[in-house]
Amino acid sequence: IKYYFSLFSILIVRAAFTGEQDFCESNECNGDFKRKNTFYSNVKHEGEIPLALSHTLLDVLPLDEVDGNFIRVVKRCVFSECQPTPLKAPLTLAAVSLDVLCNVLDVNESVIQNEEFLQCVSGGKLFAGSVPLSHRYGGHQFGYWAGQLGDGRAHLLGEYTNGKGERWELQLKGSGKTPYSRSGDGRAVIRSSVREFLCSEAMHFLGIPTSRALSLVVSEEPVWRDQFYDGNVIQERGAVVLRLAKSWFRIGSLEILTKAGEFDVLRTLLDFVIKEHCRSIATNDPDKYVAFFFREVNETAHLISQWMSVGFAHGVCNTDNFSLLSVTIDYGPFAFMESYDPNFVPNTSDDEGRYNIGYQANVGLFNLQKLLEALQPLLTPDQLSQSQQILKEYPQIYQQRFHELFKAKLGLLGHEAEDSYLIAFFLKLMEDSRADFTMTLRQLSEVSLSQLENGSVPQSMWALSLLSSHEYFAHWVQLYSARLSRQHGDSDEARQHRMQRVNPRYVLRNWMAESAIRKAEKDDFSEVALLQQILMKPFVEQEAAERAGYSSKAPLWAQHLRVSCSS
Repeated sequence: IKYYFSLFSILIVRAAFTGEQDFCESNECNGDFKRKNTFYSNVKHEGEIPLALSHTLLDVLPLDEVDGNFIRVVKRCVFSECQPTPLKAPLTLAAVSLDVLCNVLDVNESVIQNEEFLQCVSGGKLFAGSVPLSHRYGGHQFGYWAGQLGDGRAHLLGEYTNGKGERWELQLKGSGKTPYSRSGDGRAVIRSSVREFLCSEAMHFLGIPTSRALSLVVSEEPVWRDQFYDGNVIQERGAVVLRLAKSWFRIGSLEILTKAGEFDVLRTLLDFVIKEHCRSIATNDPDKYVAFFFREVNETAHLISQWMSVGFAHGVCNTDNFSLLSVTIDYGPFAFMESYDPNFVPNTSDDEGRYNIGYQANVGLFNLQKLLEALQPLLTPDQLSQSQQILKEYPQIYQQRFHELFKAKLGLLGHEAEDSYLIAFFLKLMEDSRADFTMTLRQLSEVSLSQLENGSVPQSMWALSLLSSHEYFAHWVQLYSARLSRQHGDSDEARQHRMQRVNPRYVLRNWMAESAIRKAEKDDFSEVALLQQILMKPFVEQEAAERAGYSSKAPLWAQHLRVSCSS
Protein backbone atom coordinates (compact mmCIF):
# COMPACT_ATOMS: atom_id res chain seq x y z
CA ILE A 1 0.00 0.00 0.00
CA LYS A 2 2.74 2.46 0.91
CA TYR A 3 4.40 1.69 -2.42
CA TYR A 4 1.28 2.72 -4.30
CA PHE A 5 0.93 5.88 -2.24
CA SER A 6 4.55 6.84 -2.95
CA LEU A 7 3.89 6.53 -6.67
CA PHE A 8 1.03 9.01 -6.41
CA SER A 9 -0.37 7.45 -9.52
CA ILE A 10 -3.58 8.48 -11.28
CA LEU A 11 -5.73 7.27 -14.21
CA ILE A 12 -5.45 5.98 -17.77
CA VAL A 13 -6.46 7.76 -20.94
CA ARG A 14 -7.48 5.42 -23.67
CA ALA A 15 -6.21 6.36 -27.07
CA ALA A 16 -7.28 5.70 -30.64
CA PHE A 17 -9.89 6.88 -33.05
CA THR A 18 -11.64 4.26 -35.10
CA GLY A 19 -14.95 5.76 -36.19
CA GLU A 20 -16.27 8.50 -38.43
CA GLN A 21 -19.70 8.93 -36.84
CA ASP A 22 -20.87 12.07 -35.08
CA PHE A 23 -19.65 11.74 -31.52
CA CYS A 24 -21.88 14.20 -29.72
CA GLU A 25 -25.50 13.77 -30.69
CA SER A 26 -27.07 16.35 -28.38
CA ASN A 27 -28.61 19.56 -29.64
CA GLU A 28 -25.82 21.40 -27.87
CA CYS A 29 -23.26 19.88 -30.23
CA ASN A 30 -25.32 20.29 -33.33
CA GLY A 31 -28.15 22.65 -34.37
CA ASP A 32 -29.01 24.88 -31.42
CA PHE A 33 -25.57 25.34 -29.97
CA LYS A 34 -23.95 25.68 -33.38
CA ARG A 35 -26.30 28.49 -34.34
CA LYS A 36 -25.45 30.33 -31.14
CA ASN A 37 -21.75 30.37 -32.00
CA THR A 38 -21.58 31.16 -35.71
CA PHE A 39 -20.97 34.84 -34.92
CA TYR A 40 -17.24 34.12 -34.56
CA SER A 41 -16.89 33.60 -38.29
CA ASN A 42 -19.14 36.52 -39.25
CA VAL A 43 -16.53 39.25 -38.77
CA LYS A 44 -17.97 42.42 -40.32
CA HIS A 45 -16.64 45.65 -38.83
CA GLU A 46 -13.30 47.40 -39.12
CA GLY A 47 -11.50 49.72 -36.74
CA GLU A 48 -8.64 49.93 -34.28
CA ILE A 49 -8.45 47.43 -31.43
CA PRO A 50 -8.44 49.13 -27.99
CA LEU A 51 -5.44 47.11 -26.78
CA ALA A 52 -1.96 48.62 -26.63
CA LEU A 53 1.07 46.52 -25.70
CA SER A 54 4.42 47.47 -24.15
CA HIS A 55 7.80 45.75 -23.90
CA THR A 56 9.70 46.19 -20.61
CA LEU A 57 11.58 43.06 -21.69
CA LEU A 58 13.38 45.09 -24.37
CA ASP A 59 14.41 47.73 -21.83
CA VAL A 60 16.43 45.22 -19.82
CA LEU A 61 17.21 42.05 -21.75
CA PRO A 62 19.68 41.80 -24.65
CA LEU A 63 18.33 41.42 -28.17
CA ASP A 64 19.85 39.40 -31.00
CA GLU A 65 22.10 41.65 -33.07
CA VAL A 66 21.25 39.69 -36.24
CA ASP A 67 18.01 40.57 -38.01
CA GLY A 68 15.73 38.21 -39.90
CA ASN A 69 13.76 35.01 -39.52
CA PHE A 70 16.40 32.75 -41.05
CA ILE A 71 17.45 29.73 -39.00
CA ARG A 72 20.77 30.08 -37.17
CA VAL A 73 22.67 29.53 -33.95
CA VAL A 74 21.91 32.56 -31.79
CA LYS A 75 24.33 33.90 -29.19
CA ARG A 76 24.52 36.43 -26.35
CA CYS A 77 20.87 37.40 -26.18
CA VAL A 78 17.50 36.41 -24.75
CA PHE A 79 15.28 37.33 -27.71
CA SER A 80 15.42 37.67 -31.48
CA GLU A 81 13.18 40.17 -33.22
CA CYS A 82 11.19 38.58 -36.05
CA GLN A 83 7.85 39.12 -37.73
CA PRO A 84 4.97 36.62 -37.78
CA THR A 85 4.06 35.06 -41.12
CA PRO A 86 0.33 35.59 -41.72
CA LEU A 87 -1.84 32.55 -42.31
CA LYS A 88 -3.29 32.31 -45.78
CA ALA A 89 -6.92 33.44 -46.09
CA PRO A 90 -9.73 32.66 -45.68
CA LEU A 91 -9.49 32.73 -41.90
CA THR A 92 -12.10 31.71 -39.34
CA LEU A 93 -12.23 32.89 -35.75
CA ALA A 94 -13.14 29.48 -34.35
CA ALA A 95 -13.13 30.24 -30.62
CA VAL A 96 -12.59 33.09 -28.16
CA SER A 97 -12.29 33.05 -24.38
CA LEU A 98 -14.51 35.89 -23.27
CA ASP A 99 -13.12 35.53 -19.76
CA VAL A 100 -9.63 36.31 -21.05
CA LEU A 101 -10.84 39.01 -23.42
CA CYS A 102 -12.95 40.90 -20.88
CA ASN A 103 -11.45 40.06 -17.49
CA VAL A 104 -7.75 39.80 -18.36
CA LEU A 105 -7.35 42.16 -21.33
CA ASP A 106 -10.10 44.63 -20.37
CA VAL A 107 -11.60 44.56 -23.90
CA ASN A 108 -15.30 44.52 -24.68
CA GLU A 109 -16.56 41.41 -26.45
CA SER A 110 -17.90 43.51 -29.34
CA VAL A 111 -14.32 43.57 -30.64
CA ILE A 112 -14.86 39.99 -31.85
CA GLN A 113 -16.84 41.37 -34.80
CA ASN A 114 -13.89 43.50 -35.87
CA GLU A 115 -11.81 42.39 -38.87
CA GLU A 116 -8.78 44.01 -37.23
CA PHE A 117 -9.14 41.69 -34.25
CA LEU A 118 -9.09 38.62 -36.49
CA GLN A 119 -5.93 39.89 -38.18
CA CYS A 120 -4.17 40.72 -34.90
CA VAL A 121 -4.89 37.37 -33.23
CA SER A 122 -3.74 35.43 -36.30
CA GLY A 123 -0.47 37.29 -37.02
CA GLY A 124 -1.70 39.27 -40.01
CA LYS A 125 -1.38 42.61 -38.20
CA LEU A 126 0.17 43.80 -34.95
CA PHE A 127 -1.46 45.31 -31.88
CA ALA A 128 -0.40 48.86 -31.14
CA GLY A 129 3.02 48.93 -29.47
CA SER A 130 3.84 45.35 -30.42
CA VAL A 131 7.44 44.34 -31.20
CA PRO A 132 7.34 40.62 -32.11
CA LEU A 133 10.05 38.56 -30.43
CA SER A 134 11.05 34.93 -30.36
CA HIS A 135 12.72 33.61 -27.23
CA ARG A 136 16.05 31.79 -27.17
CA TYR A 137 16.19 28.82 -24.84
CA GLY A 138 17.52 25.28 -24.64
CA GLY A 139 16.47 22.25 -22.68
CA HIS A 140 16.86 18.69 -21.56
CA GLN A 141 14.48 16.58 -23.64
CA PHE A 142 13.74 13.07 -22.39
CA GLY A 143 16.75 13.34 -20.07
CA TYR A 144 19.34 14.58 -22.59
CA TRP A 145 20.64 18.04 -23.38
CA ALA A 146 19.16 19.08 -26.73
CA GLY A 147 21.08 22.31 -27.30
CA GLN A 148 19.42 25.41 -28.73
CA LEU A 149 15.65 25.06 -29.04
CA GLY A 150 13.75 28.33 -28.68
CA ASP A 151 10.41 29.57 -29.98
CA GLY A 152 10.36 27.76 -33.29
CA ARG A 153 6.81 28.80 -34.19
CA ALA A 154 5.85 31.37 -31.56
CA HIS A 155 6.03 35.16 -31.46
CA LEU A 156 5.84 37.16 -28.23
CA LEU A 157 3.81 40.22 -29.19
CA GLY A 158 4.27 42.26 -26.03
CA GLU A 159 2.98 42.81 -22.52
CA TYR A 160 -0.29 44.14 -21.18
CA THR A 161 -0.92 45.35 -17.63
CA ASN A 162 -4.63 45.23 -16.88
CA GLY A 163 -6.83 47.19 -14.54
CA LYS A 164 -6.06 44.78 -11.71
CA GLY A 165 -2.34 45.46 -12.05
CA GLU A 166 -1.67 42.03 -13.56
CA ARG A 167 1.07 41.88 -16.20
CA TRP A 168 0.44 39.42 -19.03
CA GLU A 169 2.62 38.47 -22.01
CA LEU A 170 0.74 37.79 -25.26
CA GLN A 171 2.17 35.18 -27.60
CA LEU A 172 1.08 33.73 -30.94
CA LYS A 173 1.68 30.02 -31.51
CA GLY A 174 1.74 28.68 -35.06
CA SER A 175 2.61 32.11 -36.47
CA GLY A 176 5.51 31.18 -38.75
CA LYS A 177 9.24 30.54 -38.83
CA THR A 178 11.77 32.11 -36.49
CA PRO A 179 15.54 31.74 -36.06
CA TYR A 180 14.73 28.78 -33.80
CA SER A 181 12.53 26.79 -36.19
CA ARG A 182 15.26 24.24 -37.00
CA SER A 183 13.68 21.92 -39.59
CA GLY A 184 10.11 22.98 -38.76
CA ASP A 185 7.70 25.05 -40.84
CA GLY A 186 6.66 27.38 -38.02
CA ARG A 187 3.04 26.28 -38.17
CA ALA A 188 0.59 24.49 -35.89
CA VAL A 189 -2.37 22.39 -37.02
CA ILE A 190 -6.02 22.42 -36.01
CA ARG A 191 -5.91 19.32 -33.79
CA SER A 192 -3.05 20.55 -31.57
CA SER A 193 -4.41 24.09 -31.47
CA VAL A 194 -7.89 22.98 -30.38
CA ARG A 195 -6.31 20.91 -27.62
CA GLU A 196 -4.14 23.79 -26.38
CA PHE A 197 -6.99 26.30 -26.47
CA LEU A 198 -9.42 24.06 -24.58
CA CYS A 199 -7.00 22.67 -22.03
CA SER A 200 -5.46 26.03 -21.12
CA GLU A 201 -8.90 27.30 -20.18
CA ALA A 202 -10.02 24.02 -18.59
CA MET A 203 -7.00 23.98 -16.28
CA HIS A 204 -7.65 27.57 -15.23
CA PHE A 205 -11.20 26.78 -14.16
CA LEU A 206 -9.97 23.69 -12.31
CA GLY A 207 -7.90 26.11 -10.24
CA ILE A 208 -4.52 24.91 -11.50
CA PRO A 209 -1.83 27.50 -12.41
CA THR A 210 -1.68 27.68 -16.19
CA SER A 211 -1.15 29.80 -19.26
CA ARG A 212 -4.39 31.09 -20.78
CA ALA A 213 -5.75 31.12 -24.33
CA LEU A 214 -7.53 34.08 -25.87
CA SER A 215 -8.40 32.84 -29.33
CA LEU A 216 -8.22 30.11 -31.93
CA VAL A 217 -8.02 30.98 -35.63
CA VAL A 218 -8.10 28.31 -38.33
CA SER A 219 -7.20 28.62 -41.99
CA GLU A 220 -7.22 26.74 -45.25
CA GLU A 221 -3.41 26.83 -45.41
CA PRO A 222 -2.05 23.32 -46.00
CA VAL A 223 0.36 21.96 -43.40
CA TRP A 224 2.01 18.55 -43.75
CA ARG A 225 2.46 16.35 -40.68
CA ASP A 226 3.57 12.80 -39.86
CA GLN A 227 1.34 12.56 -36.80
CA PHE A 228 2.69 9.30 -35.39
CA TYR A 229 6.19 9.38 -36.94
CA ASP A 230 5.44 6.26 -38.96
CA GLY A 231 6.07 7.68 -42.41
CA ASN A 232 2.40 8.45 -43.04
CA VAL A 233 2.55 12.16 -43.90
CA ILE A 234 -0.85 13.77 -44.37
CA GLN A 235 -2.12 17.23 -45.24
CA GLU A 236 -3.71 19.16 -42.38
CA ARG A 237 -4.73 22.79 -41.94
CA GLY A 238 -2.87 25.57 -40.19
CA ALA A 239 -4.15 27.29 -37.07
CA VAL A 240 -2.94 29.92 -34.60
CA VAL A 241 -3.63 30.24 -30.88
CA LEU A 242 -3.06 33.51 -29.06
CA ARG A 243 -2.02 32.50 -25.58
CA LEU A 244 -1.06 34.45 -22.48
CA ALA A 245 1.14 33.90 -19.44
CA LYS A 246 2.59 36.09 -16.72
CA SER A 247 5.93 35.00 -18.18
CA TRP A 248 7.06 32.54 -20.83
CA PHE A 249 10.50 32.01 -19.29
CA ARG A 250 11.27 28.40 -18.50
CA ILE A 251 14.12 26.39 -16.96
CA GLY A 252 15.68 26.07 -20.40
CA SER A 253 15.84 29.88 -20.61
CA LEU A 254 18.59 29.79 -17.97
CA GLU A 255 20.16 26.52 -19.03
CA ILE A 256 21.23 27.70 -22.47
CA LEU A 257 23.00 30.75 -21.03
CA THR A 258 25.00 28.63 -18.59
CA LYS A 259 25.83 26.07 -21.27
CA ALA A 260 27.08 28.89 -23.52
CA GLY A 261 29.11 30.47 -20.70
CA GLU A 262 27.11 33.70 -20.97
CA PHE A 263 27.03 34.29 -17.24
CA ASP A 264 26.50 38.05 -17.50
CA VAL A 265 23.34 37.50 -19.57
CA LEU A 266 22.30 34.77 -17.13
CA ARG A 267 22.57 37.20 -14.22
CA THR A 268 20.66 39.89 -16.10
CA LEU A 269 17.80 37.54 -16.97
CA LEU A 270 17.58 36.04 -13.50
CA ASP A 271 17.59 39.47 -11.86
CA PHE A 272 14.77 40.52 -14.19
CA VAL A 273 12.67 37.45 -13.32
CA ILE A 274 13.17 38.01 -9.60
CA LYS A 275 12.34 41.72 -9.80
CA GLU A 276 9.25 41.28 -11.98
CA HIS A 277 7.81 38.02 -10.71
CA CYS A 278 9.22 37.24 -7.23
CA ARG A 279 8.25 40.35 -5.31
CA SER A 280 8.82 38.65 -1.94
CA ILE A 281 12.55 38.41 -2.71
CA ALA A 282 14.52 41.62 -2.11
CA THR A 283 16.58 42.53 -5.15
CA ASN A 284 19.50 43.57 -2.90
CA ASP A 285 19.46 40.34 -0.90
CA PRO A 286 22.90 38.68 -1.29
CA ASP A 287 21.13 35.29 -1.09
CA LYS A 288 18.40 36.16 -3.58
CA TYR A 289 19.34 33.32 -5.93
CA VAL A 290 19.03 30.80 -3.09
CA ALA A 291 15.64 32.31 -2.20
CA PHE A 292 14.64 32.03 -5.84
CA PHE A 293 15.61 28.36 -5.94
CA PHE A 294 13.71 27.72 -2.69
CA ARG A 295 10.62 29.22 -4.33
CA GLU A 296 11.10 27.09 -7.44
CA VAL A 297 11.37 23.88 -5.43
CA ASN A 298 8.21 24.63 -3.45
CA GLU A 299 6.13 25.83 -6.39
CA THR A 300 7.17 22.93 -8.63
CA ALA A 301 6.15 20.43 -5.95
CA HIS A 302 2.82 22.21 -5.52
CA LEU A 303 2.10 22.37 -9.25
CA ILE A 304 2.77 18.69 -9.91
CA SER A 305 0.71 17.64 -6.90
CA GLN A 306 -2.15 19.69 -8.34
CA TRP A 307 -1.74 17.92 -11.69
CA MET A 308 -1.95 14.60 -9.91
CA SER A 309 -5.03 15.61 -7.95
CA VAL A 310 -7.02 15.90 -11.18
CA GLY A 311 -5.31 13.05 -13.05
CA PHE A 312 -3.43 15.30 -15.45
CA ALA A 313 -0.44 13.88 -17.32
CA HIS A 314 1.54 16.60 -19.11
CA GLY A 315 3.21 14.23 -21.56
CA VAL A 316 6.44 16.15 -22.27
CA CYS A 317 7.99 17.36 -19.00
CA ASN A 318 11.22 18.54 -20.60
CA THR A 319 13.07 21.45 -18.96
CA ASP A 320 12.09 23.65 -21.91
CA ASN A 321 8.43 23.00 -21.01
CA PHE A 322 8.77 23.80 -17.29
CA SER A 323 7.86 27.39 -16.45
CA LEU A 324 10.04 29.42 -14.09
CA LEU A 325 6.78 30.67 -12.56
CA SER A 326 5.56 27.09 -12.02
CA VAL A 327 2.49 27.37 -14.21
CA THR A 328 1.40 24.75 -16.72
CA ILE A 329 2.57 25.65 -20.23
CA ASP A 330 3.01 24.03 -23.65
CA TYR A 331 0.02 21.72 -23.96
CA GLY A 332 1.00 18.91 -26.31
CA PRO A 333 0.32 15.16 -25.84
CA PHE A 334 -1.34 15.68 -22.45
CA ALA A 335 -4.19 13.62 -21.07
CA PHE A 336 -6.60 13.44 -18.17
CA MET A 337 -6.38 9.76 -17.33
CA GLU A 338 -9.44 7.64 -17.22
CA SER A 339 -8.74 4.23 -15.66
CA TYR A 340 -6.31 4.57 -12.78
CA ASP A 341 -2.82 3.40 -13.76
CA PRO A 342 0.47 4.62 -12.22
CA ASN A 343 2.29 3.72 -15.44
CA PHE A 344 -0.03 5.57 -17.79
CA VAL A 345 1.86 7.29 -20.65
CA PRO A 346 -0.24 9.79 -22.63
CA ASN A 347 2.36 10.41 -25.34
CA THR A 348 2.87 7.70 -27.96
CA SER A 349 6.20 9.38 -28.81
CA ASP A 350 7.46 8.53 -25.31
CA ASP A 351 8.69 5.03 -26.12
CA GLU A 352 10.45 4.52 -22.77
CA GLY A 353 7.58 5.87 -20.69
CA ARG A 354 9.81 8.49 -19.09
CA TYR A 355 6.90 10.85 -18.56
CA ASN A 356 4.33 8.37 -17.25
CA ILE A 357 2.00 9.91 -14.73
CA GLY A 358 3.42 8.09 -11.71
CA TYR A 359 6.87 9.47 -12.51
CA GLN A 360 5.96 13.14 -12.91
CA ALA A 361 7.08 14.08 -9.41
CA ASN A 362 10.46 12.44 -10.04
CA VAL A 363 10.79 14.30 -13.33
CA GLY A 364 10.13 17.49 -11.41
CA LEU A 365 13.10 16.64 -9.21
CA PHE A 366 15.28 15.99 -12.26
CA ASN A 367 14.29 19.34 -13.78
CA LEU A 368 15.06 21.15 -10.53
CA GLN A 369 18.49 19.52 -10.50
CA LYS A 370 19.08 20.94 -13.98
CA LEU A 371 17.86 24.33 -12.81
CA LEU A 372 20.37 24.26 -9.95
CA GLU A 373 23.13 23.39 -12.42
CA ALA A 374 22.12 26.43 -14.47
CA LEU A 375 22.25 28.65 -11.37
CA GLN A 376 25.57 27.30 -10.12
CA PRO A 377 27.84 29.89 -11.80
CA LEU A 378 26.07 32.61 -9.81
CA LEU A 379 26.28 30.84 -6.43
CA THR A 380 29.04 30.84 -3.83
CA PRO A 381 30.10 27.43 -2.45
CA ASP A 382 28.02 28.08 0.66
CA GLN A 383 24.97 29.13 -1.38
CA LEU A 384 25.33 26.03 -3.54
CA SER A 385 25.40 23.85 -0.43
CA GLN A 386 22.25 25.56 0.88
CA SER A 387 20.50 25.04 -2.44
CA GLN A 388 21.44 21.36 -2.54
CA GLN A 389 19.93 20.96 0.92
CA ILE A 390 16.75 22.73 -0.24
CA LEU A 391 16.50 20.31 -3.15
CA LYS A 392 16.62 17.35 -0.77
CA GLU A 393 13.42 18.65 0.84
CA TYR A 394 11.47 18.43 -2.44
CA PRO A 395 10.07 14.88 -1.93
CA GLN A 396 8.70 15.80 1.49
CA ILE A 397 7.17 19.04 0.20
CA TYR A 398 5.53 17.19 -2.65
CA GLN A 399 4.21 14.37 -0.46
CA GLN A 400 2.78 16.80 2.07
CA ARG A 401 0.99 18.82 -0.58
CA PHE A 402 -0.34 15.72 -2.33
CA HIS A 403 -1.53 14.38 1.02
CA GLU A 404 -3.42 17.62 1.75
CA LEU A 405 -5.09 17.61 -1.65
CA PHE A 406 -6.22 14.02 -1.39
CA LYS A 407 -7.51 14.43 2.13
CA ALA A 408 -9.73 17.18 0.77
CA LYS A 409 -10.82 15.00 -2.14
CA LEU A 410 -11.95 12.36 0.37
CA GLY A 411 -13.65 14.95 2.59
CA LEU A 412 -11.33 14.43 5.55
CA LEU A 413 -10.97 17.14 8.17
CA GLY A 414 -8.12 17.55 10.61
CA HIS A 415 -5.21 15.13 10.74
CA GLU A 416 -4.90 11.52 11.82
CA ALA A 417 -1.88 9.28 11.58
CA GLU A 418 -3.65 6.71 9.39
CA ASP A 419 -4.88 9.18 6.77
CA SER A 420 -2.02 8.27 4.44
CA TYR A 421 -3.00 4.61 4.67
CA LEU A 422 -6.64 5.42 3.93
CA ILE A 423 -5.64 7.37 0.81
CA ALA A 424 -3.19 4.72 -0.37
CA PHE A 425 -5.75 1.96 0.19
CA PHE A 426 -8.25 3.86 -1.96
CA LEU A 427 -5.73 4.34 -4.78
CA LYS A 428 -4.84 0.66 -4.70
CA LEU A 429 -8.50 -0.31 -5.01
CA MET A 430 -8.84 1.98 -8.01
CA GLU A 431 -5.79 0.52 -9.67
CA ASP A 432 -6.89 -3.07 -9.12
CA SER A 433 -10.37 -2.42 -10.47
CA ARG A 434 -9.23 0.03 -13.19
CA ALA A 435 -11.88 2.44 -11.96
CA ASP A 436 -12.23 5.81 -13.63
CA PHE A 437 -10.26 8.33 -11.58
CA THR A 438 -12.37 11.44 -12.10
CA MET A 439 -15.83 9.90 -11.82
CA THR A 440 -14.98 7.52 -8.96
CA LEU A 441 -14.02 10.45 -6.77
CA ARG A 442 -16.90 12.56 -8.01
CA GLN A 443 -19.45 9.81 -7.35
CA LEU A 444 -17.92 9.22 -3.92
CA SER A 445 -18.77 12.86 -3.25
CA GLU A 446 -22.38 12.31 -4.41
CA VAL A 447 -23.18 8.98 -2.74
CA SER A 448 -24.48 9.00 0.84
CA LEU A 449 -22.49 7.39 3.62
CA SER A 450 -25.40 5.09 4.40
CA GLN A 451 -25.37 3.82 0.80
CA LEU A 452 -21.68 3.08 1.13
CA GLU A 453 -22.11 1.32 4.45
CA ASN A 454 -25.06 -0.75 3.17
CA GLY A 455 -23.25 -1.75 -0.01
CA SER A 456 -26.01 -0.17 -2.09
CA VAL A 457 -24.09 2.03 -4.51
CA PRO A 458 -26.50 2.84 -7.37
CA GLN A 459 -25.64 1.28 -10.71
CA SER A 460 -26.00 4.72 -12.26
CA MET A 461 -22.81 5.60 -10.41
CA TRP A 462 -20.91 3.48 -12.89
CA ALA A 463 -17.36 4.27 -11.75
CA LEU A 464 -17.96 3.91 -8.02
CA SER A 465 -20.06 0.81 -8.66
CA LEU A 466 -17.08 -0.79 -10.39
CA LEU A 467 -14.85 0.08 -7.45
CA SER A 468 -17.40 -1.35 -4.99
CA SER A 469 -17.02 -4.76 -6.64
CA HIS A 470 -13.47 -5.03 -5.27
CA GLU A 471 -13.21 -7.64 -2.53
CA TYR A 472 -11.65 -5.17 -0.09
CA PHE A 473 -13.94 -2.23 -0.80
CA ALA A 474 -16.20 -2.99 2.17
CA HIS A 475 -13.18 -3.00 4.47
CA TRP A 476 -12.08 0.38 3.12
CA VAL A 477 -15.59 1.74 3.67
CA GLN A 478 -15.41 0.62 7.32
CA LEU A 479 -12.16 2.54 7.80
CA TYR A 480 -13.52 5.55 5.92
CA SER A 481 -16.78 5.61 7.86
CA ALA A 482 -14.94 5.35 11.17
CA ARG A 483 -12.65 8.22 10.16
CA LEU A 484 -15.61 10.42 9.21
CA SER A 485 -17.41 9.63 12.46
CA ARG A 486 -14.55 11.24 14.38
CA GLN A 487 -15.07 14.56 12.58
CA HIS A 488 -17.16 16.17 15.32
CA GLY A 489 -19.72 18.69 14.19
CA ASP A 490 -19.56 17.41 10.61
CA SER A 491 -22.44 15.94 8.63
CA ASP A 492 -22.71 13.73 5.58
CA GLU A 493 -24.30 16.56 3.62
CA ALA A 494 -21.41 18.86 4.52
CA ARG A 495 -18.95 16.16 3.45
CA GLN A 496 -20.65 15.83 0.07
CA HIS A 497 -20.62 19.58 -0.51
CA ARG A 498 -16.93 19.84 0.43
CA MET A 499 -15.95 16.98 -1.85
CA GLN A 500 -17.98 18.25 -4.80
CA ARG A 501 -16.07 21.54 -4.64
CA VAL A 502 -12.74 19.77 -5.23
CA ASN A 503 -13.72 16.72 -7.32
CA PRO A 504 -14.65 17.83 -10.85
CA ARG A 505 -17.42 16.14 -12.76
CA TYR A 506 -15.96 17.17 -16.09
CA VAL A 507 -12.38 17.22 -17.37
CA LEU A 508 -11.09 17.46 -20.93
CA ARG A 509 -10.79 13.77 -21.68
CA ASN A 510 -8.91 12.92 -24.87
CA TRP A 511 -12.00 11.48 -26.52
CA MET A 512 -13.91 14.70 -25.90
CA ALA A 513 -11.13 16.78 -27.41
CA GLU A 514 -10.88 14.37 -30.34
CA SER A 515 -14.59 14.62 -31.03
CA ALA A 516 -14.35 18.42 -31.12
CA ILE A 517 -11.25 18.25 -33.33
CA ARG A 518 -12.89 15.99 -35.91
CA LYS A 519 -15.76 18.42 -36.21
CA ALA A 520 -13.48 21.47 -36.28
CA GLU A 521 -11.56 19.94 -39.17
CA LYS A 522 -14.89 20.02 -41.03
CA ASP A 523 -15.47 23.67 -40.02
CA ASP A 524 -17.98 22.74 -37.33
CA PHE A 525 -16.83 24.44 -34.12
CA SER A 526 -19.95 23.69 -32.12
CA GLU A 527 -18.33 21.15 -29.84
CA VAL A 528 -15.31 23.37 -29.25
CA ALA A 529 -17.80 25.98 -28.03
CA LEU A 530 -19.75 23.46 -25.96
CA LEU A 531 -16.63 22.10 -24.26
CA GLN A 532 -15.38 25.61 -23.60
CA GLN A 533 -18.69 26.45 -21.90
CA ILE A 534 -18.90 23.22 -19.88
CA LEU A 535 -15.29 23.31 -18.68
CA MET A 536 -15.74 26.78 -17.23
CA LYS A 537 -17.81 25.10 -14.47
CA PRO A 538 -16.18 21.67 -14.05
CA PHE A 539 -17.52 21.14 -10.52
CA VAL A 540 -21.15 21.84 -11.38
CA GLU A 541 -23.46 19.24 -12.93
CA GLN A 542 -24.74 20.63 -16.24
CA GLU A 543 -27.63 19.31 -18.29
CA ALA A 544 -25.90 19.97 -21.62
CA ALA A 545 -22.82 18.07 -20.49
CA GLU A 546 -24.88 15.12 -19.29
CA ARG A 547 -26.69 14.89 -22.63
CA ALA A 548 -23.34 14.99 -24.41
CA GLY A 549 -22.10 12.08 -22.28
CA TYR A 550 -19.22 13.97 -20.70
CA SER A 551 -19.64 12.19 -17.36
CA SER A 552 -20.29 8.78 -18.93
CA LYS A 553 -17.99 5.95 -19.88
CA ALA A 554 -15.74 6.64 -22.85
CA PRO A 555 -17.33 5.57 -26.16
CA LEU A 556 -16.05 2.40 -27.80
CA TRP A 557 -14.38 4.31 -30.64
CA ALA A 558 -12.06 5.99 -28.11
CA GLN A 559 -10.46 2.79 -26.81
CA HIS A 560 -7.34 3.08 -28.96
CA LEU A 561 -7.07 6.84 -29.32
CA ARG A 562 -3.49 8.12 -29.53
CA VAL A 563 -1.75 11.48 -29.20
CA SER A 564 1.86 12.34 -30.02
CA CYS A 565 4.32 15.22 -30.01
CA SER A 566 3.39 15.99 -33.62
CA SER A 567 1.54 19.29 -33.80
